[in-house]
Amino acid sequence: MGKEAPIIELRSVSLEFGELSIFNNLSLTINQGDSLVLVGPSGSGKSSLLKLMTGLLEPTGGEVLYRGKSLSILSKTDHLQFLSEVGMLFQQNALFDSMTVFQNLSFVLNEIKPTANEEEKSQEILKLLQAVGLDHVLDNFPGELSGGMQKRLGIARALVVRPSLVFYDDPTAGLDPITSRKIVNMILELQKKWDGTLVTVTNDMMRAFQLAGQCLFCFKEDFVLTGNEQQTRQHHDPRVQQFIHGQVQGPLEAL
Repeated sequence: MGKEAPIIELRSVSLEFGELSIFNNLSLTINQGDSLVLVGPSGSGKSSLLKLMTGLLEPTGGEVLYRGKSLSILSKTDHLQFLSEVGMLFQQNALFDSMTVFQNLSFVLNEIKPTANEEEKSQEILKLLQAVGLDHVLDNFPGELSGGMQKRLGIARALVVRPSLVFYDDPTAGLDPITSRKIVNMILELQKKWDGTLVTVTNDMMRAFQLAGQCLFCFKEDFVLTGNEQQTRQHHDPRVQQFIHGQVQGPLEAL
């Protein structure tokens, strides 16, 4: 048997908006089961890179591949398969305020798997809500939940199709440190349970180290893969050291 293709691969990818170059000639490989964390100053291209990997943006140059197939030329069948294998938690959770907790998950499942058995879909939703500790608020609306509960609902919605690959855009934004740690613990437990692959954007280095198998630092057009927590803490790049220690003085421009 041949070697399995990476779940996500970037080949010499460039991205430009008009005359503004976001990044150039970036190559990156993410394999099944990896946990990659994107960190770096605001405006350095982290969210743009995440959108490229999800197919929401197309590169100006190069290719983004999912399991060896270019996202830009997927057939309709392959694109539907891609959507069924990928989950995403948006920074603001992107919940439907007019739908209950149960309905928020049911909507996604119906969109991706419209022909699936209704009873089986309901059981899947209930199991997932139990896993994230929300099975007692099935009929509540998002506005009736705390910030931490809304985040857990967003995570549940990202995971409802049992994706192989999950993108988390700042999953602990606006949460206190204790709630943030609990949220990340839950993300890691669910990843281990389902052998998932994670790509996470965050500026919280405590959570980045908690999540990271690998850290990728984004410094405008320059990207530095620093490794795990220990390797990152010992990394020789002065920009990495300035960022992880929150130092005002250093090679990074003050914002």
